[in-house]
Amino acid sequence: MNWSNNPLSRRNFIRLASGVVVSFTAFGLTGCSAITNKKNTSATSPNNNINSAIDTGTEHAKVFFTNNISTKGLIDIYSHINEGITGKVAIKLHTGEPHGPNLLPIDLIKSLQGTIPNSAIVECNVLYNSPRQHTETHREVLKTNGFTFCPVDIMDDEKDIMLPVPNIKERIEKKLVANPSAHIIEVPVGSHILNYDSMLVYTHFKGHTMGGFGGSLKNIGIGAASRNGKAIVHGEGWPIGKAFLTRMVESGFAIADHFKNHITYINVLKNMSVDCDCDAHGAPPTCNDIGILASTDILAIDQASIDLVYKLPENQRHDLVERIESREGLYQLDYMEELGLGNRKYDLIQI
Repeated sequence: MNWSNNPLSRRNFIRLASGVVVSFTAFGLTGCSAITNKKNTSATSPNNNINSAIDTGTEHAKVFFTNNISTKGLIDIYSHINEGITGKVAIKLHTGEPHGPNLLPIDLIKSLQGTIPNSAIVECNVLYNSPRQHTETHREVLKTNGFTFCPVDIMDDEKDIMLPVPNIKERIEKKLVANPSAHIIEVPVGSHILNYDSMLVYTHFKGHTMGGFGGSLKNIGIGAASRNGKAIVHGEGWPIGKAFLTRMVESGFAIADHFKNHITYINVLKNMSVDCDCDAHGAPPTCNDIGILASTDILAIDQASIDLVYKLPENQRHDLVERIESREGLYQLDYMEELGLGNRKYDLIQI
């Protein structure tokens, strides 16, 4: 490569020990042109000094990135984070309300599932008023939205089991938490979760009415809880704020801990409305698509997704950032870090 003629100067790159090259300017390939323009970065990114999130430190998590939002890009990026995915595989999706306006294209799901042996899409029934509230009508919604190409297991179709949240009981007993009633020590999940050896958490990253944003954590912390589990996580009256987010993180921790080294994560940053796919009338996105992220670290992938959103031009990020901050959504990341649920420092590796 002739560096003297290349607009991406040598100093913009960091070469990892593995030989992989990452750069801030690589973000520009996604439409996030503000990444190299400090005048356009007035919003405060959760990683205020994003440079500190990308270096050669071996203690950092690896987050893989591609701006190729296609079946090829998806299959390529999955190959970097699938080492622990063995046996019978649960692919946890949010399959959406009927004809949801911002759902991911079905081919982006079908193409990947077809490459994962012994896999099934898994879902759980919902708590709010929806045809997805009960298994029989939930299955009709799945057909409507095109999920007819593989098995779809509604995990709480029969009964619940309880998964413990690591260390929470001990933290309460040692009075390390200010408000014990805001926490959960176990969460009800559908009993079918026991049928799976591994889980791929496949997430459409977007805003969320209660959580501020919905990333990998929300996909399992709410999405993999049974209807009874969702009621416990939400709390009486469905309040928003840190108490709800605390329980959502704890629920996600229980599910991640259940699979241990056999769980991995993909976030697709496309069609990023301020509303979740549980909203049948979600607002149109006001920001450009960014790309696909993948990691074996749940905190690192959600942190990296947030960092990329905050690097969008102000006129694009405004609505989504307002939704995130008005719901105290960034507390998800704070509490995951406090619990040790992943690593907030990451190496971003473009493929």
